[in-house]
Amino acid sequence: MGGAMVEDLHMRLTSLRPLAPGDSARAARVVAQLQAATARYRDVRAAEADGFRQFLPGVPQPVYHFTSWRGALGAMLRFDPARPTSLLYRRGADGGFELVGAMYTAPAREGDAELDARLPLRVFRWHQHVNWCVPPRGARERWRETREGRPVFGPKSPVATAEACASVGGRFLPRLFGWMVHVDFAGGGSPHQH
Repeated sequence: MGGAMVEDLHMRLTSLRPLAPGDSARAARVVAQLQAATARYRDVRAAEADGFRQFLPGVPQPVYHFTSWRGALGAMLRFDPARPTSLLYRRGADGGFELVGAMYTAPAREGDAELDARLPLRVFRWHQHVNWCVPPRGARERWRETREGRPVFGPKSPVATAEACASVGGRFLPRLFGWMVHVDFAGGGSPHQH
């Protein structure tokens, strides 16, 4: 879905761990449940009928997230392999949406033990979006600002502290959402970050 995710100023990843006995089998069971439960969503209209809504519609993206807010709330309480928070689609050659994966979420407060209970951390690498500087409310036009050829705001900005964000007139968000992990169907269900 765009290559391996890399920890940086705006991305926090769970640590890498050596594979333990049973991890691969447990991961394969989760992926099988997920693929069976989401097969009907190859047609994006079925996903929309079940309450999945496109995140950031109208913004071109390599992978489009269709999120179930009801599913996101459920994921705060417990993990259900058959109920992903988001379905991941790519635009096909015909302009339609092609199902390429799914995303699970977990509360930001969860530690490695809780995340590992959901999905084996030796197979899946969870991530959080952190240290974002965004324009102040009501100043959407500022998203396009650059300094020295780099964005002032968002995930590609060098601004990653509250002080630096204040100095550019932005609003600092120490964390967006909670933990997330993507499962790539094209890779046989392997975890894949983008």
